[in-house]
Amino acid sequence: MIHILLVSSDKDFFTDLASNTEENVDLSISRASSGSNALSMISGNRFELVVSDESLSDMTGLEFMKKLVSTNPMINCAAVSSLSSEDFHAASEGLGILMQLPPCPDKTHAENLLQHLKHILSITNTAGGLN
Repeated sequence: MIHILLVSSDKDFFTDLASNTEENVDLSISRASSGSNALSMISGNRFELVVSDESLSDMTGLEFMKKLVSTNPMINCAAVSSLSSEDFHAASEGLGILMQLPPCPDKTHAENLLQHLKHILSITNTAGGLN
């Protein structure tokens, strides 16, 4: 089972990813309404992916990512950002963000993100099995 945490004060954030749970029985989606709420949830639960909205009720998405990576540097994460890809890369350098998502990501973005995540998980699971 792949556990995903969506972080946004918008309850309809990334509904196309959430709707994939109907098609993929191996997905479990949880939601957090703020960055601090998400950090609390992450400290007590296992998530393979955290997806943050650009603006949260208590911080920006990139501020949340910085806090997330400082607490759990091995977690896979994606962030919504309206920055150009160059500006996003500069602002998020060193955070290990898997993917920049556009504002209002759609079904294609959800499918691409899940495909990328599953590929990473298959590599890390295989590598973990070799030790």
